[in-house]
Amino acid sequence: MSRGITSGSRCRRQRRSVGALGAFGALVTAVTLLVGCTDGGSGGPDTSTSSPPPPSKAGTLRILAGSELKDLEPLLPDLKKATGISVTFSYTGTLDGADKILHGAADADAAWFSSDRYLRLLPGGAAKELVRTPVMLSPVVLGVRTPLAQQFGWTGDAQVTWGDIATKVSSGQLTYAMTNPAASNSGFSALVGVAAAFAGTGDALQVADIKTAPLKSFFSGQVLTAGSSGFLTDAFVKAPAASVGAMINYESVLLTLQRSGAAGPITIIRPHDGVITADYPMALLADNRRDEYTRVVTWLRSPEAQRRIQNDTSRRPAVPGVKLDARFGTGTPVELPFPATQQVADQLLAAYFDEYRRPTHAIYVLDVSGSMEGDRLASLQQALVGLTGADDSLSGRFARFRGREHVTMITFSSQVTGTRDFTITDPRPGSPDLKAITDFAGSLRANGNTAVYSALDAAYDKAAQATKADPNALTSIVLMTDGETNSGLDADQFTTRYDARPSTARAVRTFAVVFGEADRDALTTIATSTGGAVFDATAPGVSLSDVFQEIRGYQ
Repeated sequence: MSRGITSGSRCRRQRRSVGALGAFGALVTAVTLLVGCTDGGSGGPDTSTSSPPPPSKAGTLRILAGSELKDLEPLLPDLKKATGISVTFSYTGTLDGADKILHGAADADAAWFSSDRYLRLLPGGAAKELVRTPVMLSPVVLGVRTPLAQQFGWTGDAQVTWGDIATKVSSGQLTYAMTNPAASNSGFSALVGVAAAFAGTGDALQVADIKTAPLKSFFSGQVLTAGSSGFLTDAFVKAPAASVGAMINYESVLLTLQRSGAAGPITIIRPHDGVITADYPMALLADNRRDEYTRVVTWLRSPEAQRRIQNDTSRRPAVPGVKLDARFGTGTPVELPFPATQQVADQLLAAYFDEYRRPTHAIYVLDVSGSMEGDRLASLQQALVGLTGADDSLSGRFARFRGREHVTMITFSSQVTGTRDFTITDPRPGSPDLKAITDFAGSLRANGNTAVYSALDAAYDKAAQATKADPNALTSIVLMTDGETNSGLDADQFTTRYDARPSTARAVRTFAVVFGEADRDALTTIATSTGGAVFDATAPGVSLSDVFQEIRGYQ
């Protein structure tokens, strides 16, 4: 479900990230929903969308895939040697992928994401998959810092439930990191799994089964979010142990983290009452490639390939009879039921943003210097209006501003030219709250020079005020500029002021957008030094609207 400018999967349209945060993985949310992309298992955002796939021809299989599957690319030479089939990946986000598949615009012979459940809920979605074959498995589970797990008695064969986890959250003893469920399948799977566990019916989740109070209590413990499981892992590694005690993520990601020791000792909890498992189904889209598809999935499901996948990627075999290593524990996790309809999945997502999770405060720092005049300013205005609900695509629907959200717009040219605050109490498209943002966007005018660091300094002033007023809110900064700094504070002056700020303000992440001739190196330094990421809106086929929607997966 997600998208992202930084680096990760490419969503909605091709995007490339200039961040140094590794592969972004993007979202898979509704079932991968998310706002657009797939979860990358390695690193931060990575829009590394490959070049357009070559024309389909016999002996090839063009696969539209989630970027997290990049870790399977080393298998492709052996696959070709064994089957004679040349496989090429074209990466995109899951929601974007679902949208393309649904409308016959995938331009691929097959699709391969962590999950296709949301696609199959959409009207006509299941019929687009001529055949689907699960290739590997990874449940969404909980990784707890081991000293904390020992304190809770969650070691050995302890049978911990989602209810037990919720109790530790409600008592203030446990906080955790989790991806945005509209941008990443791991977050969406966690949302669905917890809702199903609390419902306790054992049947496919219905609207009447959703228990608001315990879900709101549970998600109050989420203190760190991201648009992909890979970026989330990077952020969790960097976070102080005292501030984030656990992470909900794919078992494969947690096993890899556990093996690396990068976050210290981690205890993996596979909730006893059940999980939602990604089964990575490869789906055939083009009937004239049925033979190639069959040979490819047959090889991938061979015992030898399954053992290699298990060893190299820490995902479970999808084929019975292939022995699990000891790292996966004993037994098979109970599988929780998925929502019965798209309506249930969408309502669960909407409630998560509008009711369950902590409120958010998004601070936008917008360049309105003279170089923005014309098409660039129009693109900025369109991007902002799209976030008010004007974009009704699958991706846009879950990227819009949400209930209980505070939004600050800081505009700058030669200096800061204005600051406007908005509070979203009614998130329905066309509401007075969202219309106020639409009107603000329409009022923007371009002139003057470019004072990037002065504007960003003002944003951190606002962030310091916001984190003091509401320490529980998830606060972030989005910096958009099309030029280099030629006015106001310089980089050293900004850094000196930033370093002197309270730790709560310094913890606010900046997501920077490369637009026009912006200084990429400077923006990368800004973003990575604050724990954020850089998104590139200059790649062919990528719009500023796409980028803003993708960033929403990280807020």
